[in-house]
Amino acid sequence: MKGKTMKIAQRIARLGTETAFAVSAEAAAFAAEGRKVYPFHLGDMNLRTPANVMEAAIKAMHDGKTGYCPNAGIPQLRETLAADVSASHGIPYTMENVAIQPGGKPTISKFFLTLMNPGDEVLYPNPGYPIYESQIEFHGGKARPYSYIEGERNFEIDLDMLARQITPRTRLLVLNDLQNPTGAECRAAELEKLAELVRAHDLYVLCDEAYFDIRYEGRSTSFAALPGMAERCVILYTFSKKFAMTGWRLGAAIGPREIIDIIIKLNVNDESCSNHFVQYAALEGLTGDQRATGQILKTLRERRDAAVDRLNSIEGVRCFRPNATFYLYPNVTGAMQKKGLTDYDAFRRALLHETGVSVCTRLHFGRPLAGEKNFYIRLAYAGIDTPEIEAGLDKFKAFIES
Repeated sequence: MKGKTMKIAQRIARLGTETAFAVSAEAAAFAAEGRKVYPFHLGDMNLRTPANVMEAAIKAMHDGKTGYCPNAGIPQLRETLAADVSASHGIPYTMENVAIQPGGKPTISKFFLTLMNPGDEVLYPNPGYPIYESQIEFHGGKARPYSYIEGERNFEIDLDMLARQITPRTRLLVLNDLQNPTGAECRAAELEKLAELVRAHDLYVLCDEAYFDIRYEGRSTSFAALPGMAERCVILYTFSKKFAMTGWRLGAAIGPREIIDIIIKLNVNDESCSNHFVQYAALEGLTGDQRATGQILKTLRERRDAAVDRLNSIEGVRCFRPNATFYLYPNVTGAMQKKGLTDYDAFRRALLHETGVSVCTRLHFGRPLAGEKNFYIRLAYAGIDTPEIEAGLDKFKAFIES
């Protein structure tokens, strides 16, 4: 309306976003000029959803599964997912512990809505998935960051910093083990120390396990499986990664029934229910032929190795080889110094315009913390084929060493 000032709700000023999408837009504009882009910036997948999963969705549609379904999810999927996670985690979950969600993100917001009062403090990883900080602040909480440090074989939680951040107002902890963006995986000693802090300060924990099944060696361990932790933890589960279903938007919240019952009530208020026929596709994913999921992991591992090998061949770059996720978080401090650059965006844009390699930087994963001295970029390899990885990183190497 002409002449009238729109009065937007004050809470919107506290709402953040995923700035990685801005990088994606820049890369798209660069490609529109006829330039070659090597898309390492966004954690989407260019791998096909397994055929049996797609066929199950089509069959469900033909069978009439296109209307509303139970707010908590169809019972068959809740039962099957509870059994699957019980077997992998060693926790006796039942369907009453499972609330199906339209993706992974809703579990984040509903966890905070259920357990966080305005003014409560929440420990969250920084660098980390930016939606944690956004949702904490949007819902009136106080976001208290903890960081990561480079260890001998991978990144490690800065436990001393985390402990210093705890105050009498601290109520919740967000733990993204098998982490985006660093690829960090908690060692047993780290998990035990975290459990001590959780017990000592009576905290509840969001265990973001989006990458629990995206691993190349060994077995994933859930923080919720530690003694006394299951009753304090809500697990964020997603079908997006394991079954290459990012665009299908299906996940789950798994945890104590008292919390799950509230999350189901939030389902009623937010989206009524998750997509009906997609749940039958997920059911097939859990119970059907697993050969395609094995191939997904094989392909991702090949991509990881190609990327890590080339990154570590570049002067001024060092990169861990994480056993899980599809992210790399190389230290590029020396490379930036070699190019005479001290600004993240200047380095990222120079890399794009000189080589076509599109990446995110540390700035896309939370506000930089005091005392940070090293520079990092994040490369996602789920959406780029191995020959493209090799070609793009060869150009990266030539750019840095020229």
